Amino acid sequence: MSKILIRGAKVLGGEAQDVLIDGETIEAVGTGLSAEGAEVVEAEGKVLLPGLVDLHTHLREPGREDSETVLTGTRAAASGGFTAVFAMANTFPVADTAGVVEQVYRLGQESGYCDVQPIGAVTVGLEGKKLAELGAMHESAAGVTVFSDDGKCVDDAVMMRRALEYVKAFGGVVAQHAQEPRLTEGAQMNEGVVSAELGLGGWPAVAEESIIARDVLLAEHVGSRVHICHLSTAGSVEIVRWAKSRGIDVTAEVTPHHLLLTDELVRSYNPVYKVNPPLRTERDVMALREALADGTIDIVATDHAPHPHEDKDCEWAAAAMGMVGLETALSVVQQTMVETGLLTWAAVAERMSVKPAEIGGATGHGRPVSAGEPANLVLVDADYRGAVDPAGFASRSRNTPYEGRELPGRVTHTWLRGRATLVDGNLA
Repeated sequence: MSKILIRGAKVLGGEAQDVLIDGETIEAVGTGLSAEGAEVVEAEGKVLLPGLVDLHTHLREPGREDSETVLTGTRAAASGGFTAVFAMANTFPVADTAGVVEQVYRLGQESGYCDVQPIGAVTVGLEGKKLAELGAMHESAAGVTVFSDDGKCVDDAVMMRRALEYVKAFGGVVAQHAQEPRLTEGAQMNEGVVSAELGLGGWPAVAEESIIARDVLLAEHVGSRVHICHLSTAGSVEIVRWAKSRGIDVTAEVTPHHLLLTDELVRSYNPVYKVNPPLRTERDVMALREALADGTIDIVATDHAPHPHEDKDCEWAAAAMGMVGLETALSVVQQTMVETGLLTWAAVAERMSVKPAEIGGATGHGRPVSAGEPANLVLVDADYRGAVDPAGFASRSRNTPYEGRELPGRVTHTWLRGRATLVDGNLA
């Protein structure tokens, strides 16, 4: 059946409308639509958004298939309402050549659950010594436009300048993991009252803020684009706000967990709360929410970081950093931004679909819900309330900080170019 009629959905959270899909395209949006022989999806009371786009996903393949594969990661993405994800380069081998990014790109096409756009490494082996094959990766079948050494900071200012100059030639962007390495040696959590009381190595805010300040000035100097990954401090917000007021071409992302969780949770010593950058203070969380609302922070990105059980179920100091997030991202944003009145659903669509697609150059995604557009869509039951049960995750890993926590909202349907990848909450 090639036609699907979504009946009575709140498009972008607005008035109820019908949406008719024909093949890969939205044929019509209006009221009282009908189509003989179409599959009908009753969506009264539900919110319809353009398919979500994640600019920061770790799919782990190649090399760490015990954590995640492109297939399991994209199934998790579809479960969370995503129709496109950008896969970070810190795989084994590192995605620093045309061959590796093409491999990830092909695996994404084979999965069929969402589009996978590889991110290329900035430097060979993420070692910060020599620029990777940026041009070759861009010219490859994967068409890479976003480059990042995520997991590590491009801390050499000259190397960062050269990367910004190089990607400018083809409209690319460097996504920086802002972490001054010397200031974070031995760091285990946010530097502050809690770290002092627990005796854990502190991760100062200035380690993030100093790199962001340097990089926005470098971007201005060479006239290129820089994107700040997982911004986490109130001070970082002020730097990005200043840079934008100056006309510097900078964009920034915040993760769902930095919008909700604080360093107080580390008192439990549960490694599920160990993440890079670390969970910050309540003051930082409130500043991040306000910055996402006013547009200083452009997008939400998950930093979905799956780890096998043995890498997280251990003592705090030995545990890996990171948490999964694809399947809970929209619920956390609903709780922290929509139900607090900071964002409308239309603004959520802007920050979780339109803008990330624009930053990454994902044409075909983040498009309006209107006739003639690609049928990349997600349907959300915003009235749903339920406790998170990681046993039901499609991801291969279960390292979620939300186990047992009640969160609002549930993605019921996801369509990728008119083909259902999620139906009534079940993967197609």
